[in-house]
Parts: sequence; C-alpha cells; structure tokens
Amino acid sequence: MKPKNQRLVLISAAMVAAMVAVLLGIWGVRNQASFFYTPADIAEGKASSGRAARLGGMVEKGSIQHEPDGVTIRFMVTDGKAETPVLYRGIVPDLFREGSGAVAEGRLQNGVFVADTILAKHDERYMPPELGNLAAEHGAGKTLEK
Repeated sequence: MKPKNQRLVLISAAMVAAMVAVLLGIWGVRNQASFFYTPADIAEGKASSGRAARLGGMVEKGSIQHEPDGVTIRFMVTDGKAETPVLYRGIVPDLFREGSGAVAEGRLQNGVFVADTILAKHDERYMPPELGNLAAEHGAGKTLEK
C-alpha cells in the first residue's frame, strides 16, 4: 500500500473513531438531561412523568409540612398561575423558606414532584458573609479595589 493511501485510511479511521466517541457520549448522557418546568407547565401537561426534570418557582407560604420521620418535607411550589406539590427527603438548604425561590431537581410521579435535590435561590442583594464586612468597611454600593 502506498504511503498516500495509508494516510487516507488512517485519517478515515480517526474520523470514524471520533464520530463513534461523540455518539457514545451523547447516548450516555441522554437520560441525564433535565428540563426546566414551572408549575404552570406541569399543569398544562408539558412535563413527562418519571423523566428527570427541574421545577422552579416560589415556595408557597404556609405550605411546608414536616413528616414525622424528621427528614421528609412536603411543600407547594407556585409561579402565580399554578401550584405543584413537592415531596423531598433530605436536609434542605439554609436559604430554603416559605415565600422564597427554589428549584427542585427530580421526577414527576402521579402529579407530585419527587425531588432528589433542592436548590434555594437568593436575591441579587446577597453578599457572602466573608465579603459582608469588607463591603461595609468600604461603604455599601462602592466597588472594591484590589
């Protein structure tokens, strides 16, 4: 086989191997992709039952119920248009409270969103404790210089 033909075969084999690797990567993560839904989307039937998803909205005031086991909680997430019940077993983040924003990662099962993870949102004025004193020393609203 001539060197020119050997290079062509090697380049073709490398391209096929790269395409196979990309396809295997896509196939491997297809079940890991999670879609973001609001309670209104779930009420309209846009979310598939049993499929990985994220539910975002505000924790409805007065809806948090702690189960007797001490680690399971039930609450409602609302977007102002609809409500979705959420069931979560685990320790919730410190910022999780009624009336605040939250994102639940999990699956919809029989009309109830069963969450694996709860992410609490904070507002844009949040300042980490480590930087809180530094900002106060330099005056609030001023930019910090290095």
